[in-house]
Amino acid sequence: MPAPHLLVHEHRDNVGVVVVEGLKAGTRMLGCVTADNSTFDLEAGADIPIGHKVALVDLRAGDTAIKYGEDIGRIVADVARGGHVHVHNLKTKRW
Repeated sequence: MPAPHLLVHEHRDNVGVVVVEGLKAGTRMLGCVTADNSTFDLEAGADIPIGHKVALVDLRAGDTAIKYGEDIGRIVADVARGGHVHVHNLKTKRW
């Protein structure tokens, strides 16, 4: 299997983490779900830096972002599948 572009920990996650440098919009990404080593394809809708999140499904303002099987915050602006999820569209629920 080729090296994945992004990792997802649980099947219920709706965001994954980019694990390669220089990911460009339009790249056909190989994703790996570490819970069972299953794989999937997803097209990057934006340039996404290593370590940043990507939307695995269309996310709407008010949705909960799930990563590592856990609630990591609230989506505050719509993000299309394959889009960059970061501080401009994801906020913590702690404050």
